[in-house]
Amino acid sequence: MKLVLASNNRGKLAELQAMLVPLGVELVRQADLGVGEAEEPFHTFVENALAKARFAAQHTGLPALADDAGLCVQAFGGQPGVQTAYYATQFGYEKGDDTNVQALLEQMAGIDDRRAAMVSTLVAVRSPQDPEPLIAVGRVSGEIARERRGSNGFGFDPVMFLPEFGKTFAELPVDVKNAHSHRGRAAQQMLALMRERWF
Repeated sequence: MKLVLASNNRGKLAELQAMLVPLGVELVRQADLGVGEAEEPFHTFVENALAKARFAAQHTGLPALADDAGLCVQAFGGQPGVQTAYYATQFGYEKGDDTNVQALLEQMAGIDDRRAAMVSTLVAVRSPQDPEPLIAVGRVSGEIARERRGSNGFGFDPVMFLPEFGKTFAELPVDVKNAHSHRGRAAQQMLALMRERWF
């Protein structure tokens, strides 16, 4: 089965493709099908993921899978949340993983409460009008490290410290990260939902 990924993020594609191998699903980025990014005007991960999935399905004619994920920092009242990808831009930086990490480390410099969570919401639709979208949410709690550590992964992986491992996501082997990450947890739920309802 071919499924369009409602994202142009190569990191998400690689992670999700590896996680969906058991279903024999081929994930294709929407950009590879000539589809641009959907607008994300909402304040919650689930609303944005649903909008992206419906947009991708509408423009490709394929079932679609969307991921809306972000970092929720306790000291910032849960922000940046759905604005995670653009976090650095509010501090005068260009949009990007490296600048997001830099801006976060600067903003957290004098803060002792380092608690944070990474959240991933996956939504899958069979068609743009699917009345019963599949929704899976994965969440991992940790702390923001005081400096970058590790070279695996992307996004905030180098500063998302997981006390149970004593490492950041970026320090973990890929298979361990995928099994324990927010996206990995959401993907496991999504696998179960797809098996139950679609296959």
